[in-house]
Amino acid sequence: MRICAPFAGIVHYVAAEGQRVDTGDVVAMVETIKLEASLQAPGPGIVASLNHEDFSDVEGGDILLEITSE
Repeated sequence: MRICAPFAGIVHYVAAEGQRVDTGDVVAMVETIKLEASLQAPGPGIVASLNHEDFSDVEGGDILLEITSE
């Protein structure tokens, strides 16, 4: 499962690479001026990769992280 940025902003990861997550767990946040979006795991799995550094600029649609099934 790929988790993408909903809009341009700064990404902050809540989950770490290798961490197990459940459906609905917040895995990252994207924030921009007066707007913040929490990104949730759509299903259970393991965070396989973080595709950007924490607190880096991202564009809408950028793949932020990938979750693999257990």
